[in-house]
Amino acid sequence: MNMYEVPVPNQEIPGCPPGLEYLTQVDQLLIKQKVELAEALIGFESNNKYEIRNSMGQDVFYALEENDCLTRQCCGPMRSFTIHVVDHNGQKVITITRPLNCTACCCPCCLQELEVQSPPGNTVGYVRQQWHPFSPKFIVSDENNEPVLKIHGPFCGWSCLPDVDFEILTMDEVTQIGKISKQWTGLLREVFTDSDNFGIQFPMDLDVKMKATMIGACFLIDFMFFESNN
Repeated sequence: MNMYEVPVPNQEIPGCPPGLEYLTQVDQLLIKQKVELAEALIGFESNNKYEIRNSMGQDVFYALEENDCLTRQCCGPMRSFTIHVVDHNGQKVITITRPLNCTACCCPCCLQELEVQSPPGNTVGYVRQQWHPFSPKFIVSDENNEPVLKIHGPFCGWSCLPDVDFEILTMDEVTQIGKISKQWTGLLREVFTDSDNFGIQFPMDLDVKMKATMIGACFLIDFMFFESNN
């Protein structure tokens, strides 16, 4: 076992999709996007790759975008995508799918959304943008399309900040139970690449399916607000 990889629980947990057992033991994840050389040097948009780690920096999962060259170059950050999250054995444990929708903030009829499946083929949650003229807002729903949580970003002017927090709230918007944080990656990486680092915090006892859906929400936030055409 690599010292930077977490041990995988052997026993099955009732109600937990296979491969996500470790998520029952964590209340924080770090998502680190890998720097692509071609993207940094010539601005050639490549498939995004991510390492998903625990708070000690140990690798939990790996995530890889599946997309064709034409879609990446022509559609940029507004592109549709499928992201496969795999374990250390290369087994797919989560599939995240985003359709192609209009990104105009003045057009509330084609808002952004994605579906999270675990295992692939079995839907566990959805993330849908909620229209607002000044602040990013999302609704997180379960596999039955029942709203469970909300995600609210800061008001206008936040894009120039080095660190940005998106609050995870109960449906009544009274209680904050966690957050998704965009973390400063350093001047060179911020200027010359669209490689980003994120942190996700949630309650330890949050349904593991919602934890998986929060990973999808983090990817959607990255593409919508922090990817750029270099």
